[in-house]
Amino acid sequence: MKRLIFVRHAKSSWEFNISDHERPLSNRGFSDAQLISRKLINQLNPDSVLSSDAMRAKTTASIFVNNLNIQKEIFKLNRSLYDFSGEKLLRVIKTSDNSINELLIFGHNNAVTSVVNNYGDKYIDNVPTCGVVIIEFEIDNWKDFKKGKTVMTLFPRDLKN
Repeated sequence: MKRLIFVRHAKSSWEFNISDHERPLSNRGFSDAQLISRKLINQLNPDSVLSSDAMRAKTTASIFVNNLNIQKEIFKLNRSLYDFSGEKLLRVIKTSDNSINELLIFGHNNAVTSVVNNYGDKYIDNVPTCGVVIIEFEIDNWKDFKKGKTVMTLFPRDLKN
């Protein structure tokens, strides 16, 4: 059994004239990442945490790692996750070490929405910023990655009145 936790990076700021890769989180992005990560305390136990190296994704990931008390040694940045189609994201998943049973990935749309819809059993029109989707797979090897069961979704709007 393998478990994938996808997190789309939190809301980014368009306030600065900088490259897409360097865009920071907005104030709402920071607060959503705090809100969602705190809701997940004691619910996640990743063996590995991978994040796009884009500023907005790695900042979101850092907030989760801190709030969930995840060991810093298992947190790695991966340039391939700066992906919008899902092709590179799938390659990262399928080449993951088989000793990893729970993999937490921070990435971007449309890659995240595409992969959760193609490999989960619940259609999601659009995974929103800071949205979390957890899918479980009846596989022993990541290279055998196939359709699994969507066991949880958590979006910022679910926690706001």
